[in-house]
Amino acid sequence: MFGKLSNYFNPDPHIERLPQEQIDGLYKKSRWSVLEASFIGYASFYIVRNNLSTVAKDIEGALHYDYNMIGNILAISSISYGLGKFLMGSLSDRSNPRKFMAFGLLLSAILNFAFGAIPNYAVHLTLWALNGFIQGMGWPPCGRSIGHWFSLKERGSIFAIWNIAHNIGGGIAGMLAAYSVIHFGGWNAAFYVPGVLAVVGSVYLFLRLKDTPQSLGLPSIEEYSGFYSEAEKKFGVNEKELSYKELFVDNILKNKLIWLFAIANLFVYIVRYAMLDWGPTYLREVKNASLEGGGLAILIIEFGGIPSTILMGWLSDKFGGRRGMISLLCMIPILFAFAGIYLNPPGNLWFDMTMLAIVGFFIYPPVMLLGVVGLDLTSKKAVGTAAGFIGLFGYLGRTIQAKGFGWMADHYGKLYGAEFGWNLVIWSILGVTLISIILLAFTWNIKPKA
Repeated sequence: MFGKLSNYFNPDPHIERLPQEQIDGLYKKSRWSVLEASFIGYASFYIVRNNLSTVAKDIEGALHYDYNMIGNILAISSISYGLGKFLMGSLSDRSNPRKFMAFGLLLSAILNFAFGAIPNYAVHLTLWALNGFIQGMGWPPCGRSIGHWFSLKERGSIFAIWNIAHNIGGGIAGMLAAYSVIHFGGWNAAFYVPGVLAVVGSVYLFLRLKDTPQSLGLPSIEEYSGFYSEAEKKFGVNEKELSYKELFVDNILKNKLIWLFAIANLFVYIVRYAMLDWGPTYLREVKNASLEGGGLAILIIEFGGIPSTILMGWLSDKFGGRRGMISLLCMIPILFAFAGIYLNPPGNLWFDMTMLAIVGFFIYPPVMLLGVVGLDLTSKKAVGTAAGFIGLFGYLGRTIQAKGFGWMADHYGKLYGAEFGWNLVIWSILGVTLISIILLAFTWNIKPKA
């Protein structure tokens, strides 16, 4: 199946090298186009993925779903996204990102339209599982594009700039979903309006994104920048597309460091999505927030990560690519922020929002950096596969928290009251944060491979 899809999305063939006087201008213009298009395109993926949690309570009321049912939808979406990111990552490594990413965003928009139109639990489970899998077509082509158009020495900084796309897209998703329900009526609008915007984004991607520099008659980024890793200086730059065995076995399964970062990512993602998936409902149930307040919480978490992601990405480059060290230092303040949320009584929503801003500020640098590790520790021809593998573990973590925390809030809330159920969720988040700190301690001195 993947072979046939690879043929459809086949990268544009290399064309004859352009005259030297044309290369610099086209390279600079194309690099900007790739960064801009992948940024806006990836943000668009988020508005048709992060819209559910904001209106979860409204769906519960309208369709008589309970927390456990919502948790099931979030969990199946998470595991399917993890699988999609991994499998689609290997496909994207052998595909033209312009076609691949645009097609994925269009499919996600269609699934959102269907989710809003068919109010049935079994159908919702199926549609959101499919949406999760298709969402796996978002990150890998971006990683492939940036890996081909930007050199190793600027990778942390460029990825940091690009990575805030999901802060913007994810933050807008919550407010857009809330706005759509309030102004257009019904929970369905939270899926129709983002779906329309995603269709527009799909067309934009098809028009603006580029394949490799060689497909435009340009030299490789190593030749253009004059920056080579030690291995590339010694053995040369390998520009051939890798076989599936080389992608999966040689670059991933035999790479112990990839496994270490992947397992650490599992726990980081539990922390990341705990408040994104359940934060709005928690604040409405325990801290008396409104629908708009729930959407604002998502916006604060997501936008809180914008300045820190850029800063920490730059710092990781300055410290020789020590992404694990920077990630560890970021997880420590998060532990104290969640403790503050737990200890803060209802009626001080401003304090909860401040703590969520701290969580957002510090959680997104590790999320970004653990993805960049996939590029640091493998061939640039295996970017999507490596990032997909690390991401698969991340979304296993999201699945665990979506199902586990939903069950905790529902089961123990019925037995001992809603506040106790949610407090148990917060205690679990604190424990997971501590585990992530311990695991990241083992990555302190790891740098990009020579």
